[in-house]
Amino acid sequence: MEFYQVSDQSRLSLTVSWIVDLVVMIALAVYVVYLFGSRVEVVGGSMKPVLNSGDVVLMNRLAYTLGSPERFDIAVFERESSGLNLKRIIGLPGETVQIIGSQIYINGELLEADEAITTVTIAGLAEYPIELGEDEYFLLGDNRDSSEDSRFASIGNIKRSQLVGKAWLLFKPFSSFGRLSMTGGTS
Repeated sequence: MEFYQVSDQSRLSLTVSWIVDLVVMIALAVYVVYLFGSRVEVVGGSMKPVLNSGDVVLMNRLAYTLGSPERFDIAVFERESSGLNLKRIIGLPGETVQIIGSQIYINGELLEADEAITTVTIAGLAEYPIELGEDEYFLLGDNRDSSEDSRFASIGNIKRSQLVGKAWLLFKPFSSFGRLSMTGGTS
């Protein structure tokens, strides 16, 4: 009958093993949530109609750690004065950005994209060519008339070190739940 008896030592070993497995799984879950599921609440209307004030998006921190930011990404960046902000990447490092007659030009060529993304009524600093450094990005809010972004000296060009992650999923409101697309909206 010794076959069916479990010794105290094997019970202790089983319990310790179970606790270690549980701790490892919790640590792994926290790490995955930190990388792909950091929640960011939208404040203000600068990203309308894609994102409204009070919406919650999930941010992928790993996207910009392992890869490079791409044009039209909705980037989460850090400002010293106001915490995290969301804007769309328009200009990439080494490019020249200018707004002429409500249209965005990159390196002298008209930016090809959805009209809602490319039409700008206030040029701000981009009335004249803005040359981006090797670690700088030009970001604009989708609601161009109500967005404080790279067109204005208070924000200016965003350094790579300020980019925290890429907004990838609209989490709240649940009625709009879905992946954020390149040209706006959810898919």
